[in-house]
Amino acid sequence: MSKTDLIPDGTMAHPYRPPLRQVLEMLGSHVLSAVHVPHADLPIGEPVVHDPDDPLDERPACVLLAVGARPSAPETLELVRLAGARNYHAVVIKDRGAELGELIDAAREAGVALLVASARIPWRQLDALLTAAISGPGAATATFSSVGMGDLFALANAIATTIGGATCVEDAQGNVLAYSNVPGQEIDEIRKQGILGRKTPQRPTNRLEYSRVFRADGPVRFASLGPGHMRRLSTAVRAGAQLLGFIWVLDGTPPVIAGAMQLLGDAGRIAAPHMLRSRNPGDPRRWQRAETLRALLDGDVSESVAAARLGLPPDTSVAIMAFAPARPVPEPGAAGAAVTTVVDLVSLACEAWHHEAVCTTGWRVVYALVPVPEGTPPARLVRFATDTAASVRKAAGINLHAGIGPIAARLEEVPESRRLADRVVRVLAETAGDAVRVATDEQVRSRIALLDLVDRDDTVADRLLEPVRRILEYDAAHSTMHAATLLSYLDAFGEAARAAAELSIHENTLRYRIRRLQELFGADLADPTERLVIWLQLRLLHMRAEFSSVSTRVPGGNVRSQR
Repeated sequence: MSKTDLIPDGTMAHPYRPPLRQVLEMLGSHVLSAVHVPHADLPIGEPVVHDPDDPLDERPACVLLAVGARPSAPETLELVRLAGARNYHAVVIKDRGAELGELIDAAREAGVALLVASARIPWRQLDALLTAAISGPGAATATFSSVGMGDLFALANAIATTIGGATCVEDAQGNVLAYSNVPGQEIDEIRKQGILGRKTPQRPTNRLEYSRVFRADGPVRFASLGPGHMRRLSTAVRAGAQLLGFIWVLDGTPPVIAGAMQLLGDAGRIAAPHMLRSRNPGDPRRWQRAETLRALLDGDVSESVAAARLGLPPDTSVAIMAFAPARPVPEPGAAGAAVTTVVDLVSLACEAWHHEAVCTTGWRVVYALVPVPEGTPPARLVRFATDTAASVRKAAGINLHAGIGPIAARLEEVPESRRLADRVVRVLAETAGDAVRVATDEQVRSRIALLDLVDRDDTVADRLLEPVRRILEYDAAHSTMHAATLLSYLDAFGEAARAAAELSIHENTLRYRIRRLQELFGADLADPTERLVIWLQLRLLHMRAEFSSVSTRVPGGNVRSQR
């Protein structure tokens, strides 16, 4: 039976059926995308999960979840036509990269909307998200569902009241989105700082705690770590595979109620549509296109669906640019504001380049997809990115690194272009310092190749050459710098004067050290193959921060002798 509202005389009111446009805006394209819609204000009812082996009942205005349907199968085409005949208003499938031309034609003939769900989101969670998004204000709902959709402060208060502990809702970057203010619930110094700075304060245990919550299947309980740190419960909030944020509940005096962990798990599931709705800004079209780009960058949406949502032909040539602050923003809570400023300024510049350009955000990175006319030289893209970074520096005082991936000939090539743009930004962060710097993947291709080797973990101990292993062990035991010395010497291609200047030592001292380490550790630098492998292993270890190239000083300020 469809969801309805009770009226005072006990009869059923007309079912609440929001327009499809509103539901799509609330959930975002990384959850649900439309590839065909008869009209934007099409009203839709509750979701109905369909088993392919069951008959299809008539359900006016409902959304059919076609579990297990393959887009290219004749049975799926027939199911779409039958859904129209049974008065469904929408059919949801998972395209898994297949072309949808015939299915779109069938939906058009049947008069139903054709929607595509992310392959990563389980059908069960999609059903729950749709149900929460479609439920009207008077629908019969569970404990936390009476909260207005998207009102995170009201949600935090509802959780705090139900569970019995002060509650905080954070996004995936640890920015405080909302917090409870229920009288009589104590908070600790960490929570106070988080509320004032609108971001979780930096602590040595942060990474471990957030990682534990992220990897857990449900809520996690943390003990007190000492004064100023209360016991706390936490759960991750997700939409499919995408992390939306975290809920933290303090367990103080009085303590949280029995069954708090189960209730917090329920709250985490119910919070997902609220957090999705709260991210919806005033410009729905721009927001939808940004969400589509985010899904495309992650490879979570097919080329045909992304093209329909972005309003671009699938064979459009595009460039992916990644812009990241050259140095971390030190003020608490300011990182999110800095990224917001950067995305606004970058969007303005990109839309001036091409009216169909689109931007979105990642982990402290702003990504831009810009259509590239045929024959555009890479130098023009570099000049555009340089001018954009300069305008951000002038307007906001933020130095940017900008990485440009290879031009993608089709939208399906965007994830790989994004991967390489990320690699460029990472290289610039390690080599350019705080200065504004722009590069293409071709300009730093050698360092990208090294990063790929680092990520493959080809420098584990049992693969190291014996001289390299012995050098590292000796340096660790005696606080010497043989590894850094040898790497600088090899980086300089054996030019003692240049390597000595880099290490701030005399040229003769360097020559002595190189002779000495060959004797001590059996490094044969006369053999070109061994010399190459030693350099490569030391370079990869240095990129992984296994040792430092900066002089190691002992108390008193003197560099410890390596003789």
